[in-house]
Amino acid sequence: MYIDMLIDGILDSYDRYGLINRNHTEDFPNRQNVVSILSDIQSVIFPGFRAAEDIDSVNIRYVIGQKINNIIANLTREIQKALIYTKAQTCSRKEIENIAESHCFKLAEKTAVALVEEIPEIRRKIQLDVIAAFNGDPAAKSNEEVVLSYPGLEAILVYRIAHFLYENGVPIIPRIMTEHVHGKTGIDIHPGATIGESFFIDHGTGVVVGETCIIGNNVKIYQGVTLGALSVKKNLQDKKRHPTIEDNVTIYANATILGGDTVIGKDSIIGGNTWITHSVKEGSVITQDK
Repeated sequence: MYIDMLIDGILDSYDRYGLINRNHTEDFPNRQNVVSILSDIQSVIFPGFRAAEDIDSVNIRYVIGQKINNIIANLTREIQKALIYTKAQTCSRKEIENIAESHCFKLAEKTAVALVEEIPEIRRKIQLDVIAAFNGDPAAKSNEEVVLSYPGLEAILVYRIAHFLYENGVPIIPRIMTEHVHGKTGIDIHPGATIGESFFIDHGTGVVVGETCIIGNNVKIYQGVTLGALSVKKNLQDKKRHPTIEDNVTIYANATILGGDTVIGKDSIIGGNTWITHSVKEGSVITQDK
């Protein structure tokens, strides 16, 4: 009897407070499912590195084919739920009932397939990131070591996957992906950020890259760096709030660079523990004592 009362109280809270309970037409993407899909994508990008599996020249086509089928099927389902949920915020109940069977499924499947088609390009970019890490860190002994053990590389890989989905209009899921890897690595890269090639995050813990940040090619940043906004007011959500970092810039540990109008010119060096809210011309060396 007492257990029944406890259950009734919890069920009543679902009706009273909502948010965590969805009916069939308002399903929300499942975090565990998204993380599982992300793991499969990472395994396709780095076969044999991310999962305990025997892969050789004989079975690799079968193994990769099976993962791709799973990715497309499962990602389609989660994207569909994300699209329906987003549309449910503005549609009537009758309109919602028609969404699931038509437009959202087709769009979700198209986007899932497009992500799989993009994997060779993601692999090209992440290979450049691996090389940048190997060349930029004297402690790195091989590219394989970077892939297996560098948290910065994992955060960048997940960002590149999530960014593709973000750019293709997928709600919610890109944030689930980047926040998952944020929890693992301490590196917070918003999927909306624009990041060029050969990007290297050394050590990584505490790095923050904001949604509207633009980062060029051959940029290297160290732990504790914040590329953030001067203001977090909600009415600025559609404005450029985060800085632009041009090519070949190095930003050392615990530097903070803020503001949507702030541009760090190419070939600059930003010293550790600096606080910057204004633009810096190319070729500059900024240290704490200036």
